[in-house]
Amino acid sequence: MTDKPQGGKPGDDSAAEEAVIKAAEEAAAAGAGESGSEDLAAAKRELAERTGDLQRLQAEYQNYRKRVERDRLTVREIAVSNILESLIPVLDDIGRAREHGEVTGGFKSVAESLETVVAKLGLQQFGKEGEPFDPTMHEALMHSYSSDVTEDTCVQILQPGYRIGERIIRPAMVAVAEPQPGSQASSSDAEAKSADTDKSDGGSDS
Repeated sequence: MTDKPQGGKPGDDSAAEEAVIKAAEEAAAAGAGESGSEDLAAAKRELAERTGDLQRLQAEYQNYRKRVERDRLTVREIAVSNILESLIPVLDDIGRAREHGEVTGGFKSVAESLETVVAKLGLQQFGKEGEPFDPTMHEALMHSYSSDVTEDTCVQILQPGYRIGERIIRPAMVAVAEPQPGSQASSSDAEAKSADTDKSDGGSDS
């Protein structure tokens, strides 16, 4: 039962109106609470979406920075490689002059400075007598047979090779010696005879 407000008169509808208003306010408050929960959930969803967008944007930016840095290093390597490659004939001239004892005085200082600079930039000289022949690093300009080698061997370096890192700028020009035909067979026969002799000696002892 709804209490009538003080001062109410019989047949007065003010109490009923007040009850209706109160009920409406309570319903509005309840609705506002539900609406607030929905708004909070919507805000959380939107926040999660924006956070995901931000993370994707950051990842794309990091990938962009890495790609730009990689491209920058590639361009630098190409530029340095082109410069060093153009200096190889000069280094060849210095090498020939050194072989003839002509690298002396001020020219010697300049030559050594140039060789130091190109080495710091990553240019490496390769090719030594006695090393195994490698077709990926050497270019054979002369060929011979020798009983002193057991595999294809660089017996003379006609022109050194150059590389930057793992990239070959110019292969080494070399003279190659192969094992003398029949020498390996002769060696095998000698080893077989030696083994037979050892077995024979062992059998006579027993």
